[in-house]
Amino acid sequence: MLHWQTPLALRRRSFIGLGLMGGLSALAGFPALASTNTTKRGGHFGRAKNVLVLLEQGGLSHMDTWDPKPEVVAEHRSPYKPIATNVPGIQFTELLKKTARHADKLAVVRSMHHKTNVANGHPQGTQYALSGEMPGGPLEMPDIGSVVAHTLGSPCRYLPPYIMVPGNHEQAAMTRTGFLPAGLAPFKTTGRDLSDPAWRVPNLSLLAGIDERRFRDRRDLLSNLNIGLPPAGTGVKAMASFTAQAENLLTNPKTRDAFDLQRETDAIKDLYGRGHRGQCYLLGRKLIESGVRFVTVDVREPLTDKTPGGFNMNWDHHDLIYTNGSCGTVRDKAGGEGRYGIGTWPMMGSTDHALAGLLEDMHQRGLLKETLVCFVTEFGRTPHLNKFAGRDHWVNAYSIAFAGAGIPGGQVIGASDKEGGYVVDRPLTPEDYAATIYEFLGLDREKPIYTPEDRPVFLAKTGEVIKELI
Repeated sequence: MLHWQTPLALRRRSFIGLGLMGGLSALAGFPALASTNTTKRGGHFGRAKNVLVLLEQGGLSHMDTWDPKPEVVAEHRSPYKPIATNVPGIQFTELLKKTARHADKLAVVRSMHHKTNVANGHPQGTQYALSGEMPGGPLEMPDIGSVVAHTLGSPCRYLPPYIMVPGNHEQAAMTRTGFLPAGLAPFKTTGRDLSDPAWRVPNLSLLAGIDERRFRDRRDLLSNLNIGLPPAGTGVKAMASFTAQAENLLTNPKTRDAFDLQRETDAIKDLYGRGHRGQCYLLGRKLIESGVRFVTVDVREPLTDKTPGGFNMNWDHHDLIYTNGSCGTVRDKAGGEGRYGIGTWPMMGSTDHALAGLLEDMHQRGLLKETLVCFVTEFGRTPHLNKFAGRDHWVNAYSIAFAGAGIPGGQVIGASDKEGGYVVDRPLTPEDYAATIYEFLGLDREKPIYTPEDRPVFLAKTGEVIKELI
């Protein structure tokens, strides 16, 4: 089923059960295109029209990828060597060999950290990355994507403003709407393996036995029932907006086209990689191209006959991080079983390939000009290997990367120490990351949004825009 929930206005108008819901039952809670909140331009640059977040969940090891540390003592050093990128003076590790050719498009932040250990576990860390607000406060904060859907809506009238692809990773339940309406939750496409040619978004069509003619007849019946009702208030107007958008979503052929990976050429599929991760990244591009305001790609390779023992392939490498195959399937180590070593194809191999392909494809299509691309993870890994030959959770230093929307590429922002353990220059937090997204979209953070109790809430109030990206 789709992952929207029914708004209060819909529940109150139960007469919709006369038939229209026969075609809308999979779409309850479709959020409005935009709230009454508006954005203030002025000093808020608003260079991005869309945001694409690549959430590599599980805690990606920064010293094995974006932040090589060749001076670390041998027993704790990554076996993956630093390599040159296409920007003189900037190095990644050899696990980012293909992405290194696009370093001129990237701004890599090597100084991300958390100020406390509250979010050093995956559920809290993922929620922190999704919302840009430390979990556990007096008010639960919504995802950045839900805030953006609430304040900006989307110019694409036949798709939701906030979509998560596929939205079924280990911590996918950590998405939050907080004090905002439940209908602003992300639309999660689901899908175990998007590389399967048979993959489709479930329930993205009229129900069996209801063709477009019958659907429109039921809509007209609803319109007739409105005759004689008092002047429309806010709730009734919201219901009318919901009905119109849901109708457009179910009957517009562009909806299914936006999710149809089989429409892409073989060359494009190869550019991203034919596996699940590559096709998830490709779907992210397709949705951005369709005009979806905020897309989050959360992905891990599924268990297939090509990956025996690989049943939980996120980045949580507590043991055997450098193995050439599966980390094991029995919980007798540090809890990192069910994934492959970081250097294998299902892990960094497919990630490097997909990210490089995405950057090249979006650049060639002109999508990078107005899309802010964010490659993020919830924290990093310990600078020292543990007794299980793995690396544990580490919130004191990690890396993320940005591209697009006019940011100056070919730069590294901040630094960690020689072991990758602590930030030594330009410390930045998820609050700063959130503030940067809001500012790039043109949201006025000096203007609050409000809870149902009319309590003002300021966005990323402790965050500062990462000025090097401007």
